[in-house]
Amino acid sequence: MIRGYGCLAATGVGIAVLTACGGPVEVDVPDVDAADAAACEAFTDALPDTLADEERVDIEPADAPAAAYGDPPIVVTCGVDSPEGFGPGAQCELVNDVPWYIPSEQYDDLDLDLEITSAWHEPRVQVVMPADLRGDGLEAGIMAVLSPLVDQHLTAVGTCDL
Repeated sequence: MIRGYGCLAATGVGIAVLTACGGPVEVDVPDVDAADAAACEAFTDALPDTLADEERVDIEPADAPAAAYGDPPIVVTCGVDSPEGFGPGAQCELVNDVPWYIPSEQYDDLDLDLEITSAWHEPRVQVVMPADLRGDGLEAGIMAVLSPLVDQHLTAVGTCDL
């Protein structure tokens, strides 16, 4: 779950306006063992300063195995559980030889936040991209940037059926 990065500000006419506060993005901290924690730390340390033309922003807690970019934030988290709907025969997107899982209902419904998971690697990485940013093919660029890092720092445990 992503929280934060939006604040209510009162105006002189008594209308609430959503404004960016610049505060840290609150992220969930996955429960991982020591080996996965080390792999996630190496992965997150290697993440770029920008992703999809968005600058990296602060997260809370600061030591979470995650990174956030922009406002609304694109959040990358390492050590997540297997995504809902994932299993044998799951469809995938193969980008730079790394398979990524996207729930089938999210392919065509651009009003949904997009959850992209490196489900065939452990620990798993998940990218949550707000629906507001969908439609410009950013997800392909995100997967292209992250695939070499997934391949370098995480362990392949299977492959998808193309």
